[in-house]
Amino acid sequence: MKRSVPHVLIIHAVAHYDAWKAVFDQAAGMRKSAGEISYQLLRFDDATDTVVHFSAWSSLERARAFFESEELVAIRKRAGVKSPDFLYLEEIERGVL
Repeated sequence: MKRSVPHVLIIHAVAHYDAWKAVFDQAAGMRKSAGEISYQLLRFDDATDTVVHFSAWSSLERARAFFESEELVAIRKRAGVKSPDFLYLEEIERGVL
């Protein structure tokens, strides 16, 4: 049986993308230590201040602990994040067409 890869999908508005991205980049080591394996950043085509962060994690438990920590709440505030929505996901299939 193939091992399922947990993912986290975060959608949030940011006050200023460049300021948010600088904080995001500074937290790369922190995210890796917490269990983030890979990530993608996307944005809405009609709302450039809305960022989508899609990432693979070693476990959903580690992802939840990281994203819900007081430290990360403070970092999000410093980065200008507004109203983040978190979806914790288990991959069930992947394909290429």
